[in-house]
Amino acid sequence: MTTDVNAAFTQEKEDQIEAVREEARAFQERIDRGEIAPIGDDRYRVLTGWDAGETFSVQRNTEGRIEQILAQHGLDTTTGGAALYTTTPAWHGLGAVIPGGITDIDEVLKLARIDWEVSKRPVLYEWDGGIRDAVDRYVTVRTDGGAALGTVGDRYEVFQNRRVFEFLQDLAQRYDVVWESAGALREGRKVFVTMRIPHSLVIDRGGLDDEIVLYLAAINSHDGTSSAESVVTPWRIACGNTERFATRDAVHRWGIRHTKGGLTALEEARRTLGLTLDYAKAFEAEENTLVRTDLLIDDFHKLIDGLWTVDEDAKDRARSFAQQRHDELEGMFHDEARRLGRTAYAAERTITDYLDHRMGVVPRNLGEDLARAQRSLEGTNDDLKSKAHRKLLFLAR
Repeated sequence: MTTDVNAAFTQEKEDQIEAVREEARAFQERIDRGEIAPIGDDRYRVLTGWDAGETFSVQRNTEGRIEQILAQHGLDTTTGGAALYTTTPAWHGLGAVIPGGITDIDEVLKLARIDWEVSKRPVLYEWDGGIRDAVDRYVTVRTDGGAALGTVGDRYEVFQNRRVFEFLQDLAQRYDVVWESAGALREGRKVFVTMRIPHSLVIDRGGLDDEIVLYLAAINSHDGTSSAESVVTPWRIACGNTERFATRDAVHRWGIRHTKGGLTALEEARRTLGLTLDYAKAFEAEENTLVRTDLLIDDFHKLIDGLWTVDEDAKDRARSFAQQRHDELEGMFHDEARRLGRTAYAAERTITDYLDHRMGVVPRNLGEDLARAQRSLEGTNDDLKSKAHRKLLFLAR
C-alpha cells in the first residue's frame, strides 16, 4: 500500500483543527447553559458538575475564535519545573512520577520541590526619603529564592512544610502505605501531601459493589489566608483544582490555626488521624445499613422538608424556589433509585450530589466572587450532609 505522507499530514491537521472547533463549540454551549462563567482576561470558572470550581483560560485567533482551551493546574514552577510528586501520571503530564510510590517523607519533599522553608520578615515601606517598619506586619518569604508569599500579623506562626507533614510519616510506616502525591500551588502559597488509605470502602459487596477509595491529605498554607488542615477525601491532589475538590468533598477534616499554640495540636491530630481506618470501617458499615433500608417517597419528602425548612410566613418567591428545589430533588432521587433501588443510600447520594454539583448559583457581586466557588472553599454544605446522614440512619434503625 502506498502512503502519501503529505495527504496524511493534511488529514491529520484537519482532524486536529476540527477537534479544536468541536471542543470550542461544546465549551460555548456550556457557557450558554450557565455551566461556565467568565471571570476576566479570557479566563473561566466551571459552576456545575464534578469539576465545579475548576478554572480555564482560552487562546483565541486574530478573529476572536477559540483556538485552545487550557486548564489551569496552578502548580508552582518557580524552581524551573512543576512542584509535584505523584505515583500516577496527572492529566497535565507534569511532575515527578514514581510508579509504586515511596514511603520516606524527605525524599517526597525533595521530589515534590517543597523541601524549602519559610521565614517571616518585617514589612518595610518608603516615606519621605527614608525606610520605615510597619508595626506588627510581616511578609512570609521563601528561603530558597526570596519570593514573598503573603502578609501576616505578629501572632502568625510559620509552619514549615516538613513539620506539618511529618506527623503522617508514622501512619505510612505503621500501615505500610506510600505517599500518593505532594506538591506546591500558587508559587508555594499552598503545599500538600496525600496518602491512600489502605482499604477501600465497598458499599453493598456482591450487589452494587460501589467502591469508595479514600485519601488522607494534609494541606499547609504560607500566605495567611487559611489554616493548615488534614482531610479524608476521595480526591488525590495533583493540581489546584483537585486541591479544591479534596477540601470540598472531605468526609472528615481537622485543622490548626497558624499560632504558637497551634503546633501543639499535632499530637492530637496524630491520634485523631490514627483513627482514620476505624472511621472508614464505621462509615462503610453505616452506608451498608442505608443500602439495606427501603425508603418510601413520603420519607424522602420529609427528609427534604427537614433539611430546608420553609417558614409559614415565607413570601411566594421563597415558596416557589422551595418547590422547584423539591421537584428537582425528587427527580434526582428517582434517577438514583433506578440504579441503587429506592433506598436510604440512594437518598443520601441524591442529597450529596445536589449540594455539591446542582445547587443554584447566586453571584454575590459582579466580580469573581461566585457563590458556588466560595461555598466549595468554605465547606458550608458539610452540616447539611451530616444532618441528612444522621436522619437517614435514624430511619434505618
